[in-house]
Amino acid sequence: MWFAYWVVAGALAALFLAAGATKLVRSRPALAASGMRYVDDFTDGQVKLIGVAEIMGAVGLIVPMLTGIAAVLSPVAAAALTVLMAGAVATHTRRDETFMVPLVLAVASAGVAVLGILLLG
Repeated sequence: MWFAYWVVAGALAALFLAAGATKLVRSRPALAASGMRYVDDFTDGQVKLIGVAEIMGAVGLIVPMLTGIAAVLSPVAAAALTVLMAGAVATHTRRDETFMVPLVLAVASAGVAVLGILLLG
């Protein structure tokens, strides 16, 4: 079960780290031009905040479990990313856009949360 946790958590962390960094580095118009049209519904600050949340979630998936310091924070981070992706699904659904990527990320994050709880319990 440890192997499954690290494979899925590592992949999710890499994806969320990349997505969050993109939102922090690129401007909102540049994100919209690259296909992230949903940013039109948010302010610059809100888009940056989403990026920070994704980066913090990525770090939270790995660091606590890896160090053994407050390891319970890893499943908490996974649950928080699940909620964040549920919001993304709602946003894309409201805009009549495809929502499969955030839905898959939400399910995978929920799975990591469950795996983390099982490993710690």
